[in-house]
Amino acid sequence: MIASLSLPMVIVLFTAAGLTIAVLGVRMTELADRLGDRTGLGEALVGGVLLGLATSLSGVVVSITAALDGRASLAFSNAVGGIAAQTAFLALADLLFHRVNMEHAAAEIASMVQAALLSLLLAVALLAVTGPDAAVLGVHPASVVLVAVYILGTRTTAQVRKSPMWHPKQTRETRTDTPDESPATRGGIAPLLAQFLGLAVVLGGAGWLISKTGGQLSDMLGVSETAVGVLLTAVTTSLPELITTLAAVRRGALQLALGGIIGGNTFDVLFLSASDVAYREGSLYHAVGLADLFWLVIGLAMTAVLLLGLVVRERKGIAGIGFESVGILALYALGIGVQMVR
Repeated sequence: MIASLSLPMVIVLFTAAGLTIAVLGVRMTELADRLGDRTGLGEALVGGVLLGLATSLSGVVVSITAALDGRASLAFSNAVGGIAAQTAFLALADLLFHRVNMEHAAAEIASMVQAALLSLLLAVALLAVTGPDAAVLGVHPASVVLVAVYILGTRTTAQVRKSPMWHPKQTRETRTDTPDESPATRGGIAPLLAQFLGLAVVLGGAGWLISKTGGQLSDMLGVSETAVGVLLTAVTTSLPELITTLAAVRRGALQLALGGIIGGNTFDVLFLSASDVAYREGSLYHAVGLADLFWLVIGLAMTAVLLLGLVVRERKGIAGIGFESVGILALYALGIGVQMVR
């Protein structure tokens, strides 16, 4: 049906789906913050798992739908492009948080563990792309490994937060996760969780529409699927992360902002596993090109710089932000520049 629409109508549908995704992000931030308080799990963990998963739903639907349509590059680049875009959003949030470098103020061991986990997941994906073209029933073994590592890593993050073996040095600028509500707050978590899941379902529907219209735009405009995936669908489906990050920073929930981005990126790597299963023409990892691989490496480099920033905790640097934010923005700009001249 979408294939029969005119270019202006396809753009209208794409834009409408993108706006839907953006608007729901603000409400989901509030719900995730309150769930973190009521469950006692904390902003970093809830932001990294619950908020990260829900705000990524539209993106995973895009990648799965693209893979089912045989658009391997769109599925792959949407996943890795989203990781790069969302990491860049952290640097933008750092620019808005004027008091001190945000990574300094939001020091949290859970965020550091998840950043390390994200690096490992991206490395596994890189091994799959550059390794032998092996597949069982059309699924590469790395897709199974990614899911297993994600589950084990998330469990480790929860354990580390509960019984940390390392603590960040407290300074005047360090912001701690102070719950606004207690686990005993009247109403419990069921109503909040129901609202949260309802919004997540709507995001998934919007993601399906983004994938269909994005693929159609690639065909109509003669633009590569990699460019559409990295610069259009990935950025559009990442709007919840941008909205939730900026809203969380304004609320003073810095751990939620940081954990939401890193956790969302960690979950985004699983787009590759889901897409590999949906892609029926063999291994997804060996159906993509160097342009897609380039963005995987960009995402890995940006994550490494972020992890360094979380460890070093520079108070202020260039333009009042840390070296990691400068490095992240530089890497993202490099990626866009290379993509534009391809």
